[in-house]
Amino acid sequence: MAIIETRDLWKTYRMGNEDIHALRGVSIEIERGEYVAIMGPSGSGKSTLMNLIGCLDTPSKGSYLLNGHQVRELDDDELARIRNEEIGFVFQTFNLLPRATALHNVELPLVYAGISGADRRSRAMQALERVELADRVSHRPNELSGGQRQRVAIARALVNTPSILLADEPTGNLDSKTGLEIMTLFERLHATGNTIVLITHEPEIAEYAHRVIHLRDGGVEEDVRQTHRSPAMGATP
Repeated sequence: MAIIETRDLWKTYRMGNEDIHALRGVSIEIERGEYVAIMGPSGSGKSTLMNLIGCLDTPSKGSYLLNGHQVRELDDDELARIRNEEIGFVFQTFNLLPRATALHNVELPLVYAGISGADRRSRAMQALERVELADRVSHRPNELSGGQRQRVAIARALVNTPSILLADEPTGNLDSKTGLEIMTLFERLHATGNTIVLITHEPEIAEYAHRVIHLRDGGVEEDVRQTHRSPAMGATP
């Protein structure tokens, strides 16, 4: 069974007297354990599709099944639980609490899930170890580099062992070398079984994925499985 399945998905916004179709009948299936990049130029609909996949928005028409569940039939509490436990979000801007330590930032989804203090700390430490930041647990975001902040954000996304890791332009605020380190980390996470959906407009980032879905004008223009290799992304040979 596909972990993500959209059928004839539309998203329409009303702008004055005009309907703007951000998505026009998108039908895709993503299997558990896949590493998929969703690409497209500005205005192609990729951010809108990410918001629908992440249950941050609802479609105007069509259906979205997540783990076999029809998302439109879920109430607000169930959607909030899915966003906290089933989907791990990684954003371009990190979205960390500035006054909280790395450990506390990673603990947050567990706080919302009602996990007890000792278990919370243990699981947050394990997540930070997975992203090789066990020596930075007491540091606040302003004491960390951009790459380290993104690692904290990835650890936070992983701490609830979600079904899907959903990353929106995860290297957008990073230099090439640091971006390479983050994409190498995603490769390792995929190798351990994580399902990764990566939103990007950069071809060199999409090359890390095993499959690339190209959007244009709100529809699927191309869906390509690619022979995987590790791109250099500006690294020195």
